[in-house]
Amino acid sequence: MSYAIGVALCLLPCVAAGLSMGLATGKAVDAVSRQPEAAGKINSILLLGLALTESAAIYGLVIALIMIFTR
Repeated sequence: MSYAIGVALCLLPCVAAGLSMGLATGKAVDAVSRQPEAAGKINSILLLGLALTESAAIYGLVIALIMIFTR
């Protein structure tokens, strides 16, 4: 039972990454709608932030898979 809890805790970064990516995308859309001339700069910063957030989710998923398959 504690093993399943450990795997679930490893998957929490995936949930947090999904929520934060949705929030960041919404804020970027809001920023572009307010200042369309800054769309290129906002887009590049958004993509960098999304890549870093996605890497944290991938690390959590990989650790959870390692825990599942090395039992």
